[in-house]
Amino acid sequence: MSLRLGDDAPNFQAQTSIGEIDFYEYIDGKWVVLYSHPSDFTPVCTTELGRTAQLKSEFEKRNVKVLALSVDPVEDHLNWIKDINETQNCEVDFPIIADSDRKVAELYDMIHPNASATATVRSVFVIGPDKKVKLTLTYPASTGRNFYEILRVIDSLQLTADYSVATPADWKDGEDVIVVPAIKTEDIPAKFPKGYTEIKPYLRVTPQPNK
Repeated sequence: MSLRLGDDAPNFQAQTSIGEIDFYEYIDGKWVVLYSHPSDFTPVCTTELGRTAQLKSEFEKRNVKVLALSVDPVEDHLNWIKDINETQNCEVDFPIIADSDRKVAELYDMIHPNASATATVRSVFVIGPDKKVKLTLTYPASTGRNFYEILRVIDSLQLTADYSVATPADWKDGEDVIVVPAIKTEDIPAKFPKGYTEIKPYLRVTPQPNK
């Protein structure tokens, strides 16, 4: 059965490119991006892992750890990392899970039912410090992921976890946000001292509260 938003992210132990890890210990109170790759030495995934490494500082300032997965063994991962670093002008230092028995892929439902037995789809899971699934994305094997969108969603998840707001379409960090319907209009000034605009009774916007 597929994981749903709000479900506990299953724990696991796995061999990775930096040694054995326990997933819950790896989370260690941080946010985590866990994402899968069909196999090593594949072109699209090479660019994706490289892009993740290039954005290291962006993930770090959001208190996010990254964890990748492929069904190939650690030795292949280490050789692939050399290629990634060379071709993408980066330094991959985050772990890549060696999921040769497909234990983690099956635990997180990453195996595409219409693909080969070892081919994982391009799944993305954002997991909060509370170890619950906050976001899932699934891409086809032919389409590389947009990591700026993943960062944008993390910004929204972290903001809305702390304040009674939602983010509108195409929102970016620093832009106005929506006051959730559960907040009565007469209560908005006390909760959002920066002010608000009532476009409709159900659509009230306010400056981003943590900026």
